[in-house]
Parts: sequence; C-alpha cells; structure tokens
Amino acid sequence: MKAFNFKPKLYTTLQNYSKALFMQDLMAGVIVGIVALPLAIAFGIASGVSPEKGIITAIIAGFLISLLGGSKVQIGGPTGAFIVIIYGIIQQYGEAGLIVATLMAGVLLVLLGVFKLGAVIKFIPYPIIVGFTSGIAVTIFTTQIADVFGLTFGDEKVPGDFIGKWMLYFRHFDTINWWNTAISILSIIIIAITPRFSKKIPGSLVAIILVTVGVYLLKMYGGITCIDTIGDRFSIKSELPDAVVPDLNWEAIRNLFPVAVTIAVLGAIESLLSAAVADGMISDKHDSNTELIAQGVANIVTPLFGGIPATGAIARTMANINNGGKTPVAGIVHAVVLLLILLFLMPLAQYIPMGCLAGVLVIVSYNMSGWRTFKALMKNPKSDVTVLLITFFLTIIFDLTIAIEFGLVIACVLFMRRVMETTEISVIQNEIDPSKETDMTLAEEHLIIPEKVEVYEINGPYFFGIATKFEEMMSLSGERPRPKVRIVRMRKVPFIDSTGIHNLENLCMMSQKEHITIVLSGVNEKVHKVLEKSGFYELLGKENICPNINVALERAKELV
Repeated sequence: MKAFNFKPKLYTTLQNYSKALFMQDLMAGVIVGIVALPLAIAFGIASGVSPEKGIITAIIAGFLISLLGGSKVQIGGPTGAFIVIIYGIIQQYGEAGLIVATLMAGVLLVLLGVFKLGAVIKFIPYPIIVGFTSGIAVTIFTTQIADVFGLTFGDEKVPGDFIGKWMLYFRHFDTINWWNTAISILSIIIIAITPRFSKKIPGSLVAIILVTVGVYLLKMYGGITCIDTIGDRFSIKSELPDAVVPDLNWEAIRNLFPVAVTIAVLGAIESLLSAAVADGMISDKHDSNTELIAQGVANIVTPLFGGIPATGAIARTMANINNGGKTPVAGIVHAVVLLLILLFLMPLAQYIPMGCLAGVLVIVSYNMSGWRTFKALMKNPKSDVTVLLITFFLTIIFDLTIAIEFGLVIACVLFMRRVMETTEISVIQNEIDPSKETDMTLAEEHLIIPEKVEVYEINGPYFFGIATKFEEMMSLSGERPRPKVRIVRMRKVPFIDSTGIHNLENLCMMSQKEHITIVLSGVNEKVHKVLEKSGFYELLGKENICPNINVALERAKELV
C-alpha cells in the first residue's frame, strides 16, 4: 500500500510565489473577509451561540483550512448546513456538549483523510445530498420566522423540533412587530437587488450597513425603540478567548458520537463538494484526503476557543475565485481581516438589527434549497425520488442524523433491489446457439445438450440478494426428469459474496446426495480466486471447473 503523502496546497503554491500573486490574493482575501463577516455573525446567532463565536470560527478554521488544505482556493468557516445540528446539540447538551461533539467530528475527519477515504464520501447518492440540503434550508428558514416577524413568546421556550416551532409561532402570531417585519423585508430586497448593481460587493454587507444605519437613526431621532438589535440580546466580546480543554468522559462521548458522525459526514461532503466546484472554475484538482485532514484539524482546534463546527463554504469560495484569489494565501488573509474586525470593530455589531440578520439567513436558506434541482430530481426513477423525499422530510421533522442514517440505508436497499432485478438465472434446454455465446469456440452447428444434463446460466452479480432466486429456480427442476449433471454457467458473474458461495456449497451437497454432479463453466479470474480461497473447489473437484461451455459439455458427456 502506498504511503500517505500529506502535502498542503500552500506548500506547493509558495514554491513559485510572486508579488503579483500576493496582490491578487490580498485583494481577494480582504473582500472575502468582508463577505464572511455578516454570515459568520448570522450563523453564530442562528446556531444558538454568541455572534463573536461565529467570527472566531471563521478566523481559526478559515486560517487552518487554508494553511493545511488540499485546495488552492477553498475558504473555510461556519456554514448554514450546521445550524440545525448545532442548535439541537446546545438545546440538549449545552455548549460543553457541542465542544465534545465537534472535537470528535474533527478526529473522525482526520482519520477519513489518513485512511484515504476522501473518494468514498463522493459515493453518497446525490438524492440524499439534495434531500438533506433542501431539508436544512427549510429548517433554517423556520428558525428565522420569529426574528422576521419580531414575535415574542413570553416565558415559553422555543421547541427544537419543526412542528413544535410552527405551533408556537401560530399561537403567538398576534405579537407580530411590524417594524421588525419591515426591516426583514427591506433587508431581503436589498440583498436580492444588489447583484444587479455590483458583483463585487456582497448584498448581505450592503443590507447590514444601510439597515443598521437606518435603525440607529430611527432609535436616536425617531423614538422607535421596539426594534431588537444584537446588543439587546448579546454582550459582545472583542477578543480571542483562551483555549480551554473540555472535560471528556465516556458517557458524553457515547451519547454524542452519532451527532459527531453526522457533523463529520456533512462537513466532509460540503467541503469536498465545494472543492470540486472550485476545481472546475480554476482548472485545478484538489487533494481530497489532505483537505479532510485540514478540515479535521480545524474542527479539533476551533472548539477549544469556543468556536462551532466548520467546513468548506461554497459561497465564500466562489467569492474568493471571482475576486482573483489564486492560492491559499487569500484564505489566510481573509482570516486576518476577520481577526482585525473582531479586535477593533466588533462593538459596532451590537447595532445590527436582528430582523436584518434574519433577512440574510432567509436568503441563505433560499440559495441552499436548490429547489430547481429538487424539482428536476422528482422526474427521476421512483427509487431516487423515494430516497430524496424520505431524506428531505426526515431532515425537517426529526433531525439530520436520522435523515442521513435512514437515507443511506434506504439508498443501499434500493440499490441492492436494482442489482437483484438485473441478475437473471435461466435454464438452457436442448441446445446452445453459438452466435449468442462469447465463452466458447464458434461452431457452425448448435451445441446439443446431452440427455440427463441441465444447464443453468447466471447473468449478473451472485450475492445474498439473489440466493433465494437460484433456490427457487432449482426447485422447479423437480418437475423435470432428474439429471445426472448440472452445468452452472458463470461467465457473466462479475463477483460473488459469502452468501453466494454458501448457496453454491448447498447446491453441491444437495446434488451429491441426489447423485448429481455439479460442473462450473466460464468462471472469471476474480470469482475463481474467491471460490478457491473459500475451499469450494475441494468440495467440487478441480476437474469439474471448466473454462468454457465446450469443455463443460465434454465433461458432462463423460459423467452421463
């Protein structure tokens, strides 16, 4: 096995680095840092933590992912995909539980990279990815309804589940704050129309600046005091906290492990998907295993400083590319810019209206929903639609952990069903047409099957899913005269599993009791090795393993 080669993209790109490249990376990094600011604050608050923790995550994780990652232009940080998971963990286990879960997820990501499992992540079915991404988008939108409409709930705690949230909203919809609603709608409109005037400046930043200034003037000179701001709900700290190692105990690890797996899987999918999209735009190829290790290290270090889970952020990565980012230096600059904002400008964040942040997240949820892709997948085969809808509704109604688990199980079951349907077992009677064969020497005349000889053909994988199918086919042979030889043609069997081997062994032993000899024909090299290793040939006899049907029929004639 080839030794794992950990070589971050920063190392390779710096070998031919120049002042011109640095200037491009500097400009891109500054812009991306500004783009990331409102998103980091919004994701932090929506996740149930203080706003500066979103920025801390963007700083530390963004720096480490660019420093150690396997992509030239990947930008790491908090993303909308984690909001639902983080909020649920904090509700159930508190921030201490979140730290433990994130640490474990980081370790899992590092292990995925070390054991070169980056490619395996790519095999997760597309309907599952679309299903839980769309489900997350709906859930994020749901969490913002209270801030969009400025609802108040008195002493009632906001439930963690989807249905509970909407029931609470309907009960308290009479508490709507129309000023908050107007601010949210205005923010959404500004974000939506900004790209028409400028592709460089993010709409979320424009909305936050304009709306914050407007709300400040309304409060100071208009006497409007009913608009909630970040400062009304949170006390903001303009500093990087000291690292704190959490208390790890077996009970917490055991309880939080399924959640950690979900964070790791989701983080791996999103980061590698982002890197793959970036590859297409810059004509480069990322190292998926190196990228996973970087993501893992980021998620091990960040929670020690109070941060939340992080991954590759598609929107910020695209912003980096579109603004001229060429190397991981741009990602490092983006982290430095956010650090300077945290240290010197963070107190200004207290004036940002909550309704404005809610508007930002409504747009994020809309972009995440991928409703056009969802609609297109609904026209695909029923099995794909089933996986899509189940994953989607489980994500919304329950949580992402259950959705991914069930989605993967259902996808596997449906895949096996498809394979089963493609595997055919047939009985060839009387003669074999040489024009339809590939494993025999062509002859002008059809091959005649001798009396008291049965020929079975297996076309497709011979695995546990079709074991019963063969047994059913064999049971039908009772209606025909008992043969002396059964030829099993396996030329079209690409692989065989332990159940298939067990099935063949049972067939041999049953046939031997009935004084019937089994002859295998056309076994490929891969299947041959598996059968030989299992000891099957000792039961059958090597003389009854034939390379093609011609030899098998000759052997049958000897035995009849």
